[in-house]
Amino acid sequence: MRKPNLSHTKQAKVLAPAKDLATLEAELAEQENSLEVSLEDTVLRLSDYLSAVDMVIKQTFNHRVWVKAEIRNLSSKGGHYYFELAEKDDDGKVIASCRGNLWRFKAARVLAKFERATGMPLDRDLTVLLKVSAGFHAQYGFSLTIENIDPSYTLGDLARQYAEMVDRLTGEGLLNLNQQLPTPFDIEHVLVIAPEKAAGLGDFQADADRLARTGACHFHYYHATFQGNHAPSEIRQAIVSAQQQFSDTYQRLPDLLVIIRGGGAVGDLAYLNDYELAALVAEQPIPVWVGIGHERDKVILDEVAHTSFDTPSKVIAAIMAHLAQLVTQTLQYQAQIKQAAQRQLNTAEQQTTRQLSQIQSQTIGQLTALQKDSDYAWRSIQQSAQRQVKQAARLTSDLRTQTQASAYQQLASASTHSQKNQKTIMQSVQQQLLQARRDSEHLRDIVLLHRPSRVLKQGYTMLTDAKDIKILTSSTQLYAEQTVHIVLKDGKAKAQIIDVDMNK
Repeated sequence: MRKPNLSHTKQAKVLAPAKDLATLEAELAEQENSLEVSLEDTVLRLSDYLSAVDMVIKQTFNHRVWVKAEIRNLSSKGGHYYFELAEKDDDGKVIASCRGNLWRFKAARVLAKFERATGMPLDRDLTVLLKVSAGFHAQYGFSLTIENIDPSYTLGDLARQYAEMVDRLTGEGLLNLNQQLPTPFDIEHVLVIAPEKAAGLGDFQADADRLARTGACHFHYYHATFQGNHAPSEIRQAIVSAQQQFSDTYQRLPDLLVIIRGGGAVGDLAYLNDYELAALVAEQPIPVWVGIGHERDKVILDEVAHTSFDTPSKVIAAIMAHLAQLVTQTLQYQAQIKQAAQRQLNTAEQQTTRQLSQIQSQTIGQLTALQKDSDYAWRSIQQSAQRQVKQAARLTSDLRTQTQASAYQQLASASTHSQKNQKTIMQSVQQQLLQARRDSEHLRDIVLLHRPSRVLKQGYTMLTDAKDIKILTSSTQLYAEQTVHIVLKDGKAKAQIIDVDMNK
């Protein structure tokens, strides 16, 4: 095999720097045609051919340029950093790729500068602006030598991605979706998603355990990593698994979902800016409280959560404050119900006493009137008998005897009749008095049986309006989406009317 003689090629054109891309393409085309003619019948060794390629690349691309690329992979060995760089189109398809090398004598300075400016380490999936020079090696092929990295471009790209996520969530109606859910009336079961053995989780759990020992609230913990490229998918999986396990166990939804993580570098938090994770949090059917320890920047979870806190400790403090307020309100309602029931009972007792007094007064009045009537009748009979006796005395002795006998007979009959009438009257009065006493006792029993506390203890409930002032007794007082209170024997619940079906 003959070694090609490249000394007579048009090296002037090969070595001349390109003024622009069009000029470079024209010169390369001319050079290619010239080489094709001179080397048409020449057989080259691979090393010679690749050496020629290396010479062309070094002579043509001997200047440094800024190149925008995405880091698809990144590894380190012996202080050197090896990149896989790529460019994607709008559909996410890779349209260009190559290797990049950041050598040890520049790596420490370049990476330290990048971390100081961005607050995050250089990692895969970041879009970066690199100052590079082209290189070619006969054994290892083409690669870019990285001279510098512009951190301001990466910060701008991350901000752009964050803004695009916010706009997309807003356009899809997800940004404020979870915030529209009402705060749970009672927080009994809480799902907690956090990194395992993290300091923030320890602070949260210290207060949560004290609360759980009282039986007021129960916490169910699930773990996932919160940094690195796999963090969003692990957190999503933890949320889905937690919801499913809780639903299978309790046949209901939990009251609250809590996502917490302690403080850390800003770069670590950037892994949480993931659209799929944000969309899943926004679509949760229960309120999501987020407590991610950071001071300056927000993550996308803060935007879509029902409530956002600075630290995990503030999340558990809010849960404790909510339960304390609920207990206070319950005690106040209990005292109000007790006072209202006592007032009604006192009113009923007063009304019963007045009614009994009225019945007794009426009975005594009737008895007095009947007694007067009986006395008057007795006096009238005596007077009539006396008149008849006087008249009989004026008659003849025979008639006197007959008259006296008749008078005595009438007197006896009148006395018997009077006694019967008096006995009948007394029996009637006693029966009326006894019936009145029974009616009074019956009324008193009815009043006592209908005391609110007794009715509630029998399993009934009482419905009041949203201000807890008016008792609702008819379906005509109800309407859809109306807020009402359900009073039970041992507490009170707040509810909302979904539909009203009139019983016609």
